[in-house]
Amino acid sequence: MAAAETPAELFKRALAHAARALAEQSGLEVAFGSDGPKLSNGVLTLPHPPRDPAGPESAALRGQADRLALRLANHDEGLNARLRPSDRQAAEVFEAVEQARVEAVGARSLAGVRANLDAALLTRLEKTGALRVAEAERVPLAEAAALLARERLTGRRAPDGAGALLDLVRAELERKAGAQFDALADAADDQAAFAGRLKAVLRALDLDPGDGQGDDASEDEGDDKPEEPQPDAADKPDEDEDDAGGGEGQSMDGSTDDQTAGDERDSRPDGAPAEPQGDATDEGPDLDEGALPNRQQTADDGRAIDAYRVFTSAFDETIDAAELCDPGELERLRALLDQQLTALSSVVARLANKLQRRLMAQQNRSWHFDLEEGVLDTARLTRIVVDPTSPLSFKAESESPFRDTVVTLLLDNSGSMRGRPIMVAAVCADILARTLERCGVKVEILGFTTRAWKGGQSREAWISAGKPAGPGRLNDLRHIIYKAADAPWRRAKKNLGLMMREGLLKENIDGEALLWAHERLLARPEARQILMVISDGSPVDDSTQSANAALYLDKHLRQVIEQIETRSPVELIAIGIGHDVTRWYRRAVTIVDVEQLGGVMIEKLAELFEAKPTAEPRAARRKRAA
Repeated sequence: MAAAETPAELFKRALAHAARALAEQSGLEVAFGSDGPKLSNGVLTLPHPPRDPAGPESAALRGQADRLALRLANHDEGLNARLRPSDRQAAEVFEAVEQARVEAVGARSLAGVRANLDAALLTRLEKTGALRVAEAERVPLAEAAALLARERLTGRRAPDGAGALLDLVRAELERKAGAQFDALADAADDQAAFAGRLKAVLRALDLDPGDGQGDDASEDEGDDKPEEPQPDAADKPDEDEDDAGGGEGQSMDGSTDDQTAGDERDSRPDGAPAEPQGDATDEGPDLDEGALPNRQQTADDGRAIDAYRVFTSAFDETIDAAELCDPGELERLRALLDQQLTALSSVVARLANKLQRRLMAQQNRSWHFDLEEGVLDTARLTRIVVDPTSPLSFKAESESPFRDTVVTLLLDNSGSMRGRPIMVAAVCADILARTLERCGVKVEILGFTTRAWKGGQSREAWISAGKPAGPGRLNDLRHIIYKAADAPWRRAKKNLGLMMREGLLKENIDGEALLWAHERLLARPEARQILMVISDGSPVDDSTQSANAALYLDKHLRQVIEQIETRSPVELIAIGIGHDVTRWYRRAVTIVDVEQLGGVMIEKLAELFEAKPTAEPRAARRKRAA
């Protein structure tokens, strides 16, 4: 007799059948794995269900499956690629509203699906930190536009938490584009017509709708290289990337890869742009208007980016975490971190113990005998008794292969990491530092952010100087030392609680942070140096981006990565949270769920330790790096 199915197996089978029905594809392959939810090569991959399928967590999982399935049924990816604007922020709004259309059309008469989608929406907004936004200027524009379009298309108010987020900017959106949002409902069943009306919404919101590609683009389908340059040629990289990236497909909640990265970045104020698509070009997205100089996208701007500049470093700071708040508050924040991550700590601790056993197994301790100095070999003292003229015998233990290694964990402390991502990053860094310390490996934990939103004192100084063109970086850096390499874990563990402090996480300038961490490593005496970067998006600083050429910070980051990877003795590895860092770093991995972070960090470090380091002498490597 066959064994009865477990509740989890029953839940998986029911979820797979429901997904096939919604997608209208009876042969759709549905799998379950730690890298879900995503849609790749015709396979819909979902996360493993919770232990209790009847619990509230299962509703969000059903919603994720429904989003992907409805996108298969009601969305044409090729048409979407042709209609999508080239402007970065406009494209984010376009994708978010299109996903709202897909869900609204697919769930019109299905109350259960609507409830699932509501649960998935709230879970996603919670993970990105959007539900904790309290100021209108920090509400992500793409999320707000999608929520308002969702209300128009369904005739229902957004769920409680999402509705409160929308209420912060509802009046402004209605004033600018209320009539255009009203017009969306009549075209919900026609993706092309809906896109045309959506571009009217973008224009009303002062975004570039990408006119010139629109519906007319369908007439040029298949012409990858037009005979003459067209105004919409900037869309070609996006189109090519969609074609080339078919293996990656859609991920996270049924969105495309580009939209996923945008969703993760949407927790930044003003809906800051996500990572660039493909190779950076001089024709980047139009940035927020502010009557600022140096907005032309010219060859001169490209050369200026190569010579990265800083308008002023007078207000930058590199500071120990303990100096940013009083000891009592630090104790409270650490207790909060421990309390909220008890369950995660046990999981990561088990993985860390496995790492420790793997490292210990490689150490193969042995002793060298009959030495002239070292530890007295008591086993050979009998020779002295027999022959008092015999010399004393000494022994020495062989060195661990890891004792001459230092690891730096560089954590993105930007606003989009707020909430669970930063908590998970903090506890993983904490447990990893403790584990490596037991194995004789020194660990440094660093964080990077800015002291202010939108420029701070650096921007004020620039304005006072008359807003000279091409100012370079325009914000006050804050580089935080949570744990120095020589500090023991027990003395520094309280510092990691600082990441929980409200108001600490702001904007991120990755290139200079990477250089800072790299220079600290080069100053260390250890022969082997490893730098692990953990981030959830591209460099974002509104003040710098609005006063310089497009992709200014992004291009600098690429230059820094290339320099470290090709000329430095430091081994560089990156982990992207919902953000494809493999486009930039040679050695990198991308995770779609922050819960995977601990396991990936430990696995990647284990791979590095098990691989033999470069045999090039340290002095030669230092000379080459210089």
